[in-house]
Amino acid sequence: MSEMQNLKFLFPPRVKGIKIFDSEALFPVGKIYCIGKNYADHAKEMGGAVDRDQPFFFSKPPQAITQSSTISFPTQTNNLHHEVELVVFIGAKCSDIQKEDAHESIFGYGVGVDLTKRDLQDIAKKNRKPWDLSKGFDNSAPISKIVQNEKNVIRQGEIKLSVNGVEKQSSNLSNMAWEVDEIISWLSKFITLNPGDIIFAGTPAGVGKLNPGDQIDASIESVGSLSFKLV
Repeated sequence: MSEMQNLKFLFPPRVKGIKIFDSEALFPVGKIYCIGKNYADHAKEMGGAVDRDQPFFFSKPPQAITQSSTISFPTQTNNLHHEVELVVFIGAKCSDIQKEDAHESIFGYGVGVDLTKRDLQDIAKKNRKPWDLSKGFDNSAPISKIVQNEKNVIRQGEIKLSVNGVEKQSSNLSNMAWEVDEIISWLSKFITLNPGDIIFAGTPAGVGKLNPGDQIDASIESVGSLSFKLV
């Protein structure tokens, strides 16, 4: 830290931290990756299928992360969707690791929602262009406090999301096509993961449209809950 303080940056570095249960320390946000099509039922509802040969990843920028209980409805969309996900937090550096060693890099877990501008994503897909503007906008990744659970791979537990008290998504983590340790191992083959990196582990079926004023409540068994309102 003292070394960082002696550096002369042109502008103050922008560092974002995530709150942790029962701790005053913050988890510093590094890289954010999301796995797509990790539940067969969601892949089917989106007109696709799970690829068991190799998982598919995309990323979000740090400004996507928020722990605010109120989120401004985003601009430039007429079809904003919710996608509840297990979020994995990396606590140790790893590169090209095997599945059986992946647990060593786990710091903890959280509940997240991947907010998606589905209309922009559909246009991008049609034109074979990147999804960045549909996935990486400000506050597009609401997230709960982190539950510290080092070196433990969660393989099951109910995952749910409701909108205005009406259940929209309900599944179990055991339905993930790629489990947490497999996801970490695969991703580490292509990019070095460092403490502070974050992985969204995919969403089950039931994604749908959100509107201004909607109250979103999400939960994952043994991990926690997340609530926020779109204003």
